[in-house]
Amino acid sequence: MPVRDGLGPARVRLRGGAVLVELASRFGEAAATKVLAGEVVTAAGDVVTAGTVLPPGASVYLYRELRDEVPVSFDIPVLYRDDDIVVVDKPHFLATMPRGRHVAQTALVRLRRELDLPELSPAHRLDRLTAGVLLFTTRREARGAYQTMFARGEVRKTYLARADADPGVDSPVTVHSRIIKRRGQLQAAEESGEPNAETYVERLGAGLYRLTPRTGRTHQLRVHMASLGIPIINDPLYPAVIDVAPDDFSRPLQLLAHSIEFVHPGIGRSYEFTSRRAL
Repeated sequence: MPVRDGLGPARVRLRGGAVLVELASRFGEAAATKVLAGEVVTAAGDVVTAGTVLPPGASVYLYRELRDEVPVSFDIPVLYRDDDIVVVDKPHFLATMPRGRHVAQTALVRLRRELDLPELSPAHRLDRLTAGVLLFTTRREARGAYQTMFARGEVRKTYLARADADPGVDSPVTVHSRIIKRRGQLQAAEESGEPNAETYVERLGAGLYRLTPRTGRTHQLRVHMASLGIPIINDPLYPAVIDVAPDDFSRPLQLLAHSIEFVHPGIGRSYEFTSRRAL
């Protein structure tokens, strides 16, 4: 099924049996209506009907109904664009891609609509609360090479962060730890065991720090700064969880994905992109 209004179809893995009955029991009347309207298809592209029966583990696809979302009305400036990639300067409070309650109000969906690029896909991710340089691929053929580079750690990423200056923290310092993010928990946690996260931290003065992650664990920079006793200013999760209203944009997390650098392995071309934002 093609992308429609910036969104691809949702995939539903089935428990098995009559598809109409299962979707109705799991998702209600709206899902049943989609089946009867011919708006649900199998992985093979066949339209699901009222009599369709599929085995456990089979998947069907349908377009989700969007809930009301808090508008994130900040611009997404384009830093660079060619036939393969689009690089943007993501604002704070905008998720990279649909997840949970953030669907239409995400960088991916908004850019697909604004740039008319239905195959746009993120090569990496930034936290919703983190601003800065974010790279997307524009077509399927280009997607693998860029996503692989990020996955292999072949892209140098530099961040800037503001925190309360602490003369007691050595600088520069390399932080190693084991970070685990469990489903359903807001915070990632540091645990004993083989380190899987590494961050190089440099104090630039007046509470400003340059962070160079050498791995990419969830919330890694926020966890490591908090572990040093210098949590990032306006962080609602570290060291303690603070309840923030969904429409409160008054205290942006002081963390900026400042730059990325890499050499494309296929063509040998060097790229460097830098955010125009300031903390």
